Amino acid sequence: MKNFTYYNPVKVVFGTNAMNQLAALLPANEKVMITMGMGSIRKNGVYDKVKSALSGRDIIEFEGIEPNPEYEKCIDAVRIAKQENVTFFLAVGGGSVLDATKFIAAATKFEGGDPWDILEKGALVKSAAPLGCVLTLPATGSEVNGNAVISRREKGQKLAFGTPIVMPQFSVLDPATTLSLDARQTANGIVDAFVHVMEQYLTYDVNTPLQDRQAEAILSTLVELAPQVNKTPQDVEIRANIMWCASNALNTLIGCGTVGDWSTHIIGHEITALHGIDHARTLAMVLPAIMQHQRDQKRDKIVQYARRVWAIDGTNDDEIIDTCIARTKQFFEETGCPTSLSAYNLTPADCKSISNTLASRGMIIGERNDIGEAQVDAIISLCA
Repeated sequence: MKNFTYYNPVKVVFGTNAMNQLAALLPANEKVMITMGMGSIRKNGVYDKVKSALSGRDIIEFEGIEPNPEYEKCIDAVRIAKQENVTFFLAVGGGSVLDATKFIAAATKFEGGDPWDILEKGALVKSAAPLGCVLTLPATGSEVNGNAVISRREKGQKLAFGTPIVMPQFSVLDPATTLSLDARQTANGIVDAFVHVMEQYLTYDVNTPLQDRQAEAILSTLVELAPQVNKTPQDVEIRANIMWCASNALNTLIGCGTVGDWSTHIIGHEITALHGIDHARTLAMVLPAIMQHQRDQKRDKIVQYARRVWAIDGTNDDEIIDTCIARTKQFFEETGCPTSLSAYNLTPADCKSISNTLASRGMIIGERNDIGEAQVDAIISLCA
């Protein structure tokens, strides 16, 4: 096991009626900016509950954060926050809203020039305004970590940054808020959480048996819950367990002492930037392709995953791996996420620029740093 430091200061308030604790969680005498998405919280009642909980507080609202949050929109919020002397941000929505809010909170305090440098150049975030979260869409795990992903359309980029400084002070997780999610949103959340686990788990062995089994528990639970939520989407207990899986998938605990891959996400981000496909749906395409391309490098872990999560028996590792990749693709498809570019009327040629883009940034990816320009092209070809 590799050395590590684990730090997670986020206070999670979980369960039905957790919103009732919002007023007590939010520090007094703050000028609060409530950040929101495209309007769904006004339809599902969450907006009214938040406003009721914050009655009498000094608040302003910022609405319209996109599913893949855009830099330009975030900068609008930064400008308003500075004008209004905002001292606290409350993200109400899914991971995109929270990711945007993390960047906004950092950008309002950034003194290094263009805040885009935080993402493009890895500029140091020395401080950020405090923030909290009311989560309505379990997927990204952003409610329990310091990571965020922001897009910039004019540059055709979708980039990430991470720092403990933007971890929420608190996150309110009420599974009842997810009952209004449609089948597409639900599927995206399950697949996103599943791949978050796989990026930390499906690498090479560094003697982390506890972390492996923690990861396998999340994967197995998501496999169990996906068909259940499709059948009975109004079951709040199923929704609660999906929500908790998504948080545990990326609260960084299962990654302690391990090595991470993240090549699926890096390639997936570029597909989203090029073609606007939902983030989780790009992951559903790319992960099986990476498993196929990296089957020799990841052999031991794929076989372990096959046996422990899918109960695939046999003595021939190659046959086990073939079956395992097929079962993973079947799971994504049955959950509601297609696993090929052709499902979106695209070909690998439509994504040819991705390898060039990553190469121009000097990026060689994968847990062994063995996926360069030619390998990215090969992986994208396997997504056909």
